[in-house]
Amino acid sequence: MTATPTTETPLDAWRAYASAHERLVRHLAREITRETGLSDADYCVLEALSDAPAGRRRSRDLRVALEWEKSRLSHQIRRMEQRGLVARETCVADGRSADVVVTPEGRTAAARARAVREASLRALVLETLGPDRVEQLAETGALLGARLTRAAEDDPQCREALAADD
Repeated sequence: MTATPTTETPLDAWRAYASAHERLVRHLAREITRETGLSDADYCVLEALSDAPAGRRRSRDLRVALEWEKSRLSHQIRRMEQRGLVARETCVADGRSADVVVTPEGRTAAARARAVREASLRALVLETLGPDRVEQLAETGALLGARLTRAAEDDPQCREALAADD
């Protein structure tokens, strides 16, 4: 049985999507924590590092990729260092800044978490939507992502936040 959307206005469609998205995000975060012991923030950092060359990124680049404030990233990295998931190393390129590097333990944790997340996304989203709607979802995501990038580039406060030094 499929739910029939009740959208009297375009904003109703947005509200329905936003509500489902928030519930999905919370569900995935609980599932990752239950299955791996990682928080959602841990997972975000490990994913960003795992996708980077050699599993390392400059702190500033990681912050920009995650769209986090400097203090949030600093506190998160400190907690993850204490658990052996990441390490801070001097940046080889310039020696002045720090790189955040995923450790072997962090790679193992990230791989487990990614498997849990992907299985859940397949069951909850991809199988529910089917191939045609997944294609529409991809197109919508790309369209909105490009528009948000332009909006961030046009926003002086956003540009200032992204340009802030570590």
